[in-house]
Amino acid sequence: MKKAAKDYIIFPLDVPSFEQARDFIDQLADCVGMFKVGLELYIASGPGIIARIKDAGAARVFLDLKLHDIPATVARAMQRVAGLGVAMTTVHCAGSQKMMQAAVQASDGQVDVLGVTVLTSMNRADIQADGFKDQFAADLGSLVVQRAAKAQAAGCSGVVCSGLEVGMIKKALGNAFMTVAPGIRPSWEATAGDDQQRVVTPAQAIGAGADYLVIGRPIRDAKDPRAAARRIASEIDATLSDNG
Repeated sequence: MKKAAKDYIIFPLDVPSFEQARDFIDQLADCVGMFKVGLELYIASGPGIIARIKDAGAARVFLDLKLHDIPATVARAMQRVAGLGVAMTTVHCAGSQKMMQAAVQASDGQVDVLGVTVLTSMNRADIQADGFKDQFAADLGSLVVQRAAKAQAAGCSGVVCSGLEVGMIKKALGNAFMTVAPGIRPSWEATAGDDQQRVVTPAQAIGAGADYLVIGRPIRDAKDPRAAARRIASEIDATLSDNG
């Protein structure tokens, strides 16, 4: 079934308390397709926040914990995640392929496991400082594609990557391999002081083939978050129509 434009939008609940998250859930449950629960909120609220999202409506849950440990530990953690009824979760591609395979196997098909390729806050200088080969510092996209290929070989459903790399991943690994793009900034939103380095607009990400967009600040910091989410959904809908 074809997704509605709003279903492309994942809103990250990057807030420190259950109460603040609840307010955004109540405002946006019918304006976005999924809520992302990250480390800060999950540590503060535990599985209760997942139940709260489910009670609010049709929006699904993306549990973004970026698991990265030895395979046995990741597998045990993934078994717990699989029992929570979330739609998607993450492991870090910086871990071994064996670790990602263990996560996928432990998920038992109950949740889509995504590999986090390279954080969108990182740039060439960061990659170079981490000791990667010069070819990866000069062409960060090549590192992203390499890690995405490793995630696919491990059985992951897709990856989290910058919108700048979505097209490369789709070309190399096929359209069925899911891409979730954070660092999305509408052209009308100011980005001063933004810690995201590799950003694109919703139209650019959708045009490249992104399956989901993680959009936080442009919605969260708007005077009217619901109106901002709907404006972004309209832009996505227009891009989908233009692309036929």
